Amino acid sequence: MKIILLSERILVNKDWATLLFVLAIAIVAINKTIFSVRFNEFIKLGYSEKYNKIYKDTNNLLSWFTISMFVIQLISFSFFILLMLSYFNYTKTENYITYIQIITFLFVFILSKFLIEKIIGTAINSESLVDQFNLIKVNYRAFLGFVLLPINIVLFYNTWPIREVFYIIVSIFLFYNVFTYYFLVKTYQKTILDKLFYFILYLCTLEILPYYFMYYWVTKN
Repeated sequence: MKIILLSERILVNKDWATLLFVLAIAIVAINKTIFSVRFNEFIKLGYSEKYNKIYKDTNNLLSWFTISMFVIQLISFSFFILLMLSYFNYTKTENYITYIQIITFLFVFILSKFLIEKIIGTAINSESLVDQFNLIKVNYRAFLGFVLLPINIVLFYNTWPIREVFYIIVSIFLFYNVFTYYFLVKTYQKTILDKLFYFILYLCTLEILPYYFMYYWVTKN
């Protein structure tokens, strides 16, 4: 007599993630088609400063290219955070509610930080310098989001992520941020030296403390 054991088959719905990945890839394809010259310079940001020098006008902060690449950055960073939380058993990769919470928090965090920087820049008569800072940071982080997109896709649809992969990516992100500030200091050295106190205050209050509090909040909650 044969004994048949029935086991429940759990179907995981990842359609929402697939749609977001397709949307991000479509945005990249559109940008590559419409802004081919700019896109080709943008993808060289990992080793060249030419893109920042060509598109240094602060009006580029509100251009379609910058905004669309910022959307990809949001999607990529949110997915990576979701994957990290899932890997360390805080949530599940298919949990779209958690993803919505993450991307909403990131958007509000970045927007709030941007507005506070604008206010401080106006208060200390350095609005144009702060806008330049923001443009360069947006460019570099959008590039990181662009590079992170295919990595997220591979990690999301596989069940074998290695702890070291996350540590390597986070280390690269931190190193790239240091490189961003190096480029800023190098480019605006004279202006920064003239307002060194404000620059140090800016770094401490808007570039170190927010990320520390975010890290503290995530680890405690």
